[in-house]
Amino acid sequence: MGMVDNKVALVTGGASGIGRATAETLAREGAKVLVTDIDAGGLEAVVAAIKAAGGEASGMLHDVTDESAWQTVIAECQARYGALHILFNNAGIGIAVPRITAMSLDDWRRQTAINLDGVFLGTKHAIPAMAKSGGGSIVITSSVAGLRGSPGLAGYCATKGGVRLFAKAVALECARDGIPVRVNTVHPGIIDTPIWEKIPNAGQSGGNRVDPAMLAAATAAHRPGTAQEIADGVVFLASDKASYMNGSELVIDGGITAGSGGNRPGVTDPN
Repeated sequence: MGMVDNKVALVTGGASGIGRATAETLAREGAKVLVTDIDAGGLEAVVAAIKAAGGEASGMLHDVTDESAWQTVIAECQARYGALHILFNNAGIGIAVPRITAMSLDDWRRQTAINLDGVFLGTKHAIPAMAKSGGGSIVITSSVAGLRGSPGLAGYCATKGGVRLFAKAVALECARDGIPVRVNTVHPGIIDTPIWEKIPNAGQSGGNRVDPAMLAAATAAHRPGTAQEIADGVVFLASDKASYMNGSELVIDGGITAGSGGNRPGVTDPN
């Protein structure tokens, strides 16, 4: 028996990195998975990989900042699989600038639209579908940057801190209203995924890749995390094994937020 047998899951930003690892893990654990992204080639690859491993999945192109697109995606998920039990609200970008005074309003708004508005829209439209399906679990990707500040990433911190408290408020609303939907956040630390080439390039592919191993030298783990390590935490939150977790934060960061003292001699904490 898998952890999410007979569940239907929707994963945004699922073409690469944490989203892809989570989609594949959900499928391995028994869920039918609808994977969405703006990367058509990546979508085809992850769906093909899931099917090759014996899982059930399909993909849809999806701009998470578009409310009508959310309505279409959720309706299609219900039409294809008959329900919606799990939403991994994962799509996001990171934009680094030397200081906040160097950030353009356009970049601020683009990052906020994807990281915060996209999470709001997905949650808003998933809750009724989950209630109709008998209940469910929403997991939102925040970050250690949603727990503490990081110079050069003030805008990113604002979005990731925003979804952290958004999740808590929505969890309480659902509980108050008798809606059987849990809402939790996952907080990755330095994870070796393609985002490290996008952060220095205004959230777009093709930048000079930041070496996550160099940054991770400042963690107690002395290594970057893997997408699979985050996916395992997300699947736990999505499953009934986490039935008593609601409005909670699952921090998977190699010890970054534990405090100082775990660094190797001569290494400075980059955050």
